[in-house]
Amino acid sequence: MTRQGCHLCQDAETALQRNGVEADLLDVDADPKLYRLYDFRVPVLLVDGRVVAEGVIDARALSALK
Repeated sequence: MTRQGCHLCQDAETALQRNGVEADLLDVDADPKLYRLYDFRVPVLLVDGRVVAEGVIDARALSALK
């Protein structure tokens, strides 16, 4: 989950790309349900519909998921 203009979201996307992870990016502001669930939590990383990380998602956070 991401949003336009969010520097943490941009950092998370960069970390994902550097780790070879191709993500489907969903903008929380484009969907009322996503907005209600994730507004103040972005960026949020979900795997199989389960939240596995949120906030600062960097290389260290990603390595903890392996």
